[in-house]
Amino acid sequence: MYKQLIVILMASLLACMSGVGSASDSFAVCLSDLRNQARQAGVRSETLATAFATIKERPDVVRTDRGGQSEFVSTFWNYLERSISPTRLQNGQALLEQHRPLLMRLHAEYGVPPEYLVALWGLETNFGNYFGDIPTLDALATLACDARRSRMFSRQFVDAVAMVDEGRLNLADLRGSWAGAMGHAQFMPTTMRHYAVDYDRDGRIDLWRSLPDALGSAANYLSRMGWRPGDRWGEEVMVRDPAVLAYGGYRQRKPVEQWNQLGVRRLDGSRLPERADSVSLLAPAGKRGPIFITYPNFRVIMRWNASTSYVLAVGLLADRLAGGEPLHAKAPRVTRYRRADGREIQRHLQLLGYNITSIDGVVGGETRAAIHAFLRDAQLPLDGEPDDELLGALRSASKRAGFSVPLDETDMTASP
Repeated sequence: MYKQLIVILMASLLACMSGVGSASDSFAVCLSDLRNQARQAGVRSETLATAFATIKERPDVVRTDRGGQSEFVSTFWNYLERSISPTRLQNGQALLEQHRPLLMRLHAEYGVPPEYLVALWGLETNFGNYFGDIPTLDALATLACDARRSRMFSRQFVDAVAMVDEGRLNLADLRGSWAGAMGHAQFMPTTMRHYAVDYDRDGRIDLWRSLPDALGSAANYLSRMGWRPGDRWGEEVMVRDPAVLAYGGYRQRKPVEQWNQLGVRRLDGSRLPERADSVSLLAPAGKRGPIFITYPNFRVIMRWNASTSYVLAVGLLADRLAGGEPLHAKAPRVTRYRRADGREIQRHLQLLGYNITSIDGVVGGETRAAIHAFLRDAQLPLDGEPDDELLGALRSASKRAGFSVPLDETDMTASP
């Protein structure tokens, strides 16, 4: 019996070692491919030898990219409270005054108001207080070698190495976020390569130590993406009938007059101002949260970060920095939900035929769109929050359709 136990333990150890070796071999093969891509892009052999000498795989980066392991997920309200905290607002207002001469020059040259640049700076790095400390090439190589977004991060990696080769980046400076974003404004390498500017005219673009370069690059990027000077991002509104929210969503644009006809009103009760653009109605927290009309500059900020919650936080923080009022809508008591519930919601929606490509428990834009579609089809009041009421409706719909949604192992071990 003792000998059998030893044999079993040795076999298990060898299996584990084999798995580690396989993963390591796979990363090595991927690095070789990245080296070839960089070489084909014109990067010199000497640069490649130096850049690749210390690259390491970072499993923690992949875990973060896939949403981490936390049992609970923040809702829009929780995200907003963290993004526009009293401390961040106070610090942002002080920095707005401290750097006003620079910010006004950028406003005159690029058309982007100071409060937007400061809001982006605050959300990205807490006004330069935390750039991230992960070696950028490690992060980019790890994500390039992960199947989920390999093509995108391969391009980012090659552009980062190319800028080192061109002398535009110092290899020693390359530390930042888990996703490879760098400096005050957290530019990705490809964005830096095409849109960063040497605003302080010292002959070198430095997004870490030169605030003029960092904020100037941010302003240049927004301008190049189509920023409309003199226009705002959007505004909080109210609706006469919550059923109107069924027509909402980032991808659903209508002329302003149609929204007026549907009963959408400004907070003072007046009609939305006339404009030629088609605009979107957003209800990120469902019928019990704030409702927004978003204008073209909202879509410009989406080119910076494709999260609607992030863009709303930028716009709302910018409004507060410019002296605007807090949100009219009030936050509910519940500001987070269990990831296990999020996964169950996604599995129900997927089985019922709605567009869900990933069962990760995070109720983002795709899941909210599917929730809204389900609620419309079921002729239920439109809401986007992953609460017990929604889960109950989905369970009933799946049961009527003859579907069974089993718990996965993660759900079975989650806390009640």
